[in-house]
This record gives sequence, structure tokens and C-alpha cells, in this order.
Amino acid sequence: MHRIQSLRGEFSAPAVSPVQRPTQVAIACAALAAWAFSGLASAQTVAPAAAEAALSEVTVSAGGLGQSGSEMTTPASVLEGQELVLRREATLGETLGGEPGIHSSHFGAGASRPIIRGMDGPRVKILSDGAELHDASSISPDHAVAMEPMLATQVEVLRGPSALIHGGGAMGGVVNILDNKIPTRIPEKGYEGSAELRYGSGAKEKAGAFSLTGGAGQVAVHVEGLTRDADDYRVGSGWAEGKRVGGSFSRGDTGSLGLSWIGTQGYLGAAYTRQTSRYGLPGHSHDFEGCHTHGDHLHCGSHDGHDHDEHDHEHADSEVPVVDMVSERLDMRGELRQPFAGVAAVRFRAGVTDYRHDEIEEGAIATTFKNKAHDARVEIEHQPIGGLRGVVGMQTTNRKFSAIGEEAYVQPTETRRNSLFLLEEYRWQDWRFEGALRHERQTAEALTSGLERKHSGTSASLGAVWQFVPGYQLATSLTHSSRLPTVEELYAQGLHMATSTYERGNADLQREKSKAWDLSLRKTAGATTFSVSAFQHRVNNYIYGRTLDEHDGLQLLQYSQANARFTGLEGQVRQRLGSHWGVTLFGDTVRARLDAGGTLPRIPSARVGLRLDARWNGWQGMAEWVQVGKQNRVAEFESTTAGYGMLNLSASYQMRTAGGTPWQIYVKGRNLTDRLGYAHTSFIKSAAPLMGRNITVGVKMDF
Repeated sequence: MHRIQSLRGEFSAPAVSPVQRPTQVAIACAALAAWAFSGLASAQTVAPAAAEAALSEVTVSAGGLGQSGSEMTTPASVLEGQELVLRREATLGETLGGEPGIHSSHFGAGASRPIIRGMDGPRVKILSDGAELHDASSISPDHAVAMEPMLATQVEVLRGPSALIHGGGAMGGVVNILDNKIPTRIPEKGYEGSAELRYGSGAKEKAGAFSLTGGAGQVAVHVEGLTRDADDYRVGSGWAEGKRVGGSFSRGDTGSLGLSWIGTQGYLGAAYTRQTSRYGLPGHSHDFEGCHTHGDHLHCGSHDGHDHDEHDHEHADSEVPVVDMVSERLDMRGELRQPFAGVAAVRFRAGVTDYRHDEIEEGAIATTFKNKAHDARVEIEHQPIGGLRGVVGMQTTNRKFSAIGEEAYVQPTETRRNSLFLLEEYRWQDWRFEGALRHERQTAEALTSGLERKHSGTSASLGAVWQFVPGYQLATSLTHSSRLPTVEELYAQGLHMATSTYERGNADLQREKSKAWDLSLRKTAGATTFSVSAFQHRVNNYIYGRTLDEHDGLQLLQYSQANARFTGLEGQVRQRLGSHWGVTLFGDTVRARLDAGGTLPRIPSARVGLRLDARWNGWQGMAEWVQVGKQNRVAEFESTTAGYGMLNLSASYQMRTAGGTPWQIYVKGRNLTDRLGYAHTSFIKSAAPLMGRNITVGVKMDF
């Protein structure tokens, strides 16, 4: 959802009483929006002062037209600057998991993806400065996202019409990660950079990162690097399995080298990035080796009456499996502004990815996953024509995926996708209208069996923003989108022990068709600011893993299609208390049901939070309580998850050295009451609870 921009750079202070009934977040957000809306009359008379109180807004680059967050027809979140420094965690999912409407898939400490409005996996597209990020994280939650949050300069989350230009299948949304690895300008003093060190107590995490850009004339060079080392993390008090999650360690290194030619009308550059990561897979069990299917039922024992676990060696006492990942990526980016009449800019993005990870068990490679991909994207932004300003473009992607070994539950595949897209805006008085159109054609080939499936889909969206009073906005959008099935959904067949599932694909799956609406009310200026959004997605032929059978924790998942509906509400309201203080109430809830009856699995619980922030000279602080509700709306064979509350505090101090170099120190504490909590969105929630008390200290210097 739209981040209240006046919060930028601010923290909070001591805790406020928790909200006790998170399942009523919809009522709470609506009531506070109505309370804030009651200031409408006074806003009409003090509009100039309110406008002066509103801070300048961050441009959302993934929007395609350089809009600010408040100009978007659908909610957009932007994390940058000091706020990003304090929100950053070891994984992308945990970094974004505190934003209203966004949760984390949580698979131990090494892997997590963002879940947006109850949707995850291929329905949430992750981009690197507008280019698709290719790894194996959308295939399974135990696979890490191949990016490092500590090297990001800005993280954007958006959905609706603007998200369509990045993929019709991104029904949940798009996460765009901006970085400096390809310079777009020459530093004013010839060089600039930053360095950061941090330590976290919960997993004894030690991390350090640096970034340096230098240039002269028309050539700029950038180099950056990071190293991270974290042990098994400690959980909240009272867990029956102990104090730490065995095998939840995570270690990794990232390095990048970029070079750009920069002219008066644009730039052209390239960067090579290599990322390595080694992390454990908690909850991984060998008890299911030998399990197979008899029709729609699981059989976990040999046919001669002997159990499958009566082997010459015992797995129960062995160490957890380890993922050893290497991702190499070559990025190319360019922009040419006003190349000729009628064209405002031409932008180019391309990437070549060579991704591989080995799953190591008892010192030997058990399974190897490979993902080799290349993609290219061209956007042409035209000058206004009859009041219309927009972008037209094309994108092509080729992905070759393979898994070889014990858990090769998907045969080698190749996916080829070509797309055309269009985004246009029109402004009239206090209105801004936006429309998007995208057509995709895909060929998904199973290389071993020779099966080939072709799909195509067209997605379209219309949206509008009305500033009916200065500082107040009403935004709405209607979207019809198509998502094409992935090769995993089409061709999976076999045991996936990391998630304790036996997965069966369906080569006859058809494309999903979604009709969605989104309605948002925002106030962006003055002492009271807020943003409240309601949404609904009605999806025909929704693809999901339907559980047909269960045996001692192992589930038989059949990729199936059924009509489904996602309905939810998310919002936050902030009240400024004088010149140094502010208080914010935030929350979200989503329900996901099948039209024929029943609930979809692993849907996030409702939650509400109360945050107090403070700011004085170079000091900033924050205190918040987040209450997560019990999730008892569960699918068949799924267990309920208890609710929990967490207290978080943070503080920072910014200053300059005698030479004028800015630097800052910060400390943040999460789950300071050491509550034991479980993420309902996780496949391994019982084996890997959320982290307990964790205190992080860090120092960052810019030069």
C-alpha cells in the first residue's frame, strides 16, 4: 500500500498498548480513516499550510512514467534512505514483511519471498531495476532470492495498471529493487560511496558491505561487495524443540563490478554480479524416502511389509541438508533521452543469468538445480499525443531449468515467453487516468518427455486518481489479467522433501483469468495522513496445490484449478503530535476462498500494529507493537496457527565528521518480549518458528 511519505526518515519511540483483536483490522482501519476524513472541512481552508507540511515524494521508477507514490492509481510502497537501512534484514521477504499487505514466506533464515495480499510464488514478480530476476525462488520457498537487501538503494512494491507492464501474471504485485551497480551519472567530486557494518544477536549475525563509484569525463566505474555470516537463530521462549532452530544458519558473499558510458542524453552500461550463499534447510526429513503414490493416495512403506526407514544407515541423526548456491548475472542497462521528435526516451534492460545450487546431504551432492536464463526489454516513452503520455515496449525471456538427483521432482524444461505492452496516462483538471495493456505468448517444453504446451493471454487495466480536495485523493482501478501456468505446475512429479510434499503437475492446466478491483482513500498532507485500501480478486481457473492425502506430515499435492476469490483491506493512519512526535495505526487482512467452498492454504493471518515515532535534531526513534491474529481459516489437512504479539524498538543518530562526512549509528530490537511465534505462510512453521529476541547494532558511513 501507499507509504505515507511524511514518515520518511522518521523513527518512533516507546511502546503503546497492543490492539487485542487483529481480526477486526478492517473495522479499525475504516474507523480511523473516517476519523481522519473528518478533517476535510478544515483542510479546505488551510490547504497551503498542509501542502507545505507534506514532504517531497519519491519517484516510483517501476511505474513506467516516473510518478510519485501518491499519483499511482493503486497502492505503492517505497522503502529508501534511513527507513530502508532500519528495515533491511538478511532476506527480501523479511525486509518487506512489516509493510501493510505484505508478509514473508519464511523458510528458516536463508530463504524467504514476499507474499502480497495472500499471493506468492510466480504471482509476485521480483525485478532488478526493471529487469526480471531469475533464480529458483519462485519454484519453491526453500530457494533463496538471488539479491542482497544491504546493497539495495530503494525497494518498490506496486500492483495494478503499472504492474501489468512487467507481467500479466503478477497478480499479487511487483517488487523492484534498485541499486547503483550500473552508474547513471558521474560523481560530482569524482568519487562517492558508502560502508556499513552490523551485528545481530539472534543468530550472531555479522555483516559488512561497501559501495564505491568513481568517474571522470564520460566513464564511470562502480564496485560493491558484501559478506554475511549467521549461525542458527534463536527462537522465542517456550519452544519444546529447544532454543535454536537446527540448520538455520546462513552465510554468503556478493560482489559486483559495473562500467558505464554517460553522455548528455543518457547512458549505456553493464555490470557483472556474482553471489554465493550457503544455508541450511531446517525441517528437512528423510522419513519419506521411498514414499510414492497409489492413485490419489500416498504409500510410505515397501510392498513386502518392511518400512521404508529400515535402512543400513540412519538419517534421523544426520545433519540437516545444506544449499550451496552460486548465481552469476550480467546486466546491461541503457537510456537515451529525446533521441528524435515525438520520443521522450528509449530505455533498454537485458540480463543473462547462470544460476546453480546444490543440495548437500551427508557431505555429498544429493540434488542440483540449474537455471540458465536470458531476457531483454525495450521501452519507448512517447511525447504527449492528444493529451496522452505513455510507454510502449516489448520483452522476451528464455529460461532453461533442470534438477538432477534425489529430489528432481521436475524434469528439465525450457520456457520461452514473448510480450508486448502499453501504458498510457491522461490528466484532466484534478484527475489522472491510467490504462495498461499487455499480451504474452509462452511455450513450456518438458525436455525429457517431449511434452510441449503453448499458452497466450491478454491483460488490461484501467485506473483513476481524483484529488477532490488538496491533500485528499480517491484512487480506483479495474484489472483483467491472465497468468500462464509455470513448468513446475505443468510437469512436477515426485517427492519434495524440503516442503514435505509429493507434488504432481497437470499438463492440461489452462491460463488463469483474474478480475480485480482496488479502491483507495488517501490523505497525503497535514497533521493527519492516511491511506486505506480495499481490494478483491476473482480468479477463474486459479492454480493451486490441492492436498489429496497426508501421511505423517507428508502431503500429496496435485496442481489443480478452481475458481477462487481474494478479498482484503489494508491501511495505516498517522497523527503528528507536535513537531517531534507521531503515532501510527496500521494493519491488514485478507481472506482467500474457493467459490465451491473451502479455504486456500497458507493465507496470512490478520494483524494490526501501533507505532510511536520521535525525531529531534540528529536523533530518531521508533517503538511499535504488532499483534498477529490466530489463523483458524485453514484448508483441508492444514493446521491452525496461534496468534502472537511482538514489541519492536529502534533508535539512530546521524552526524558529520570534522571533514563533513555523514555517518550514522543505529540499534534496533525485534521481538523484545521474546514471544514464540509461528508464520502461517510457512511450509515448515512448526520446525522453524520465528526468531526470538534479536538486537541489531550497526554503523554506516557515506563519503
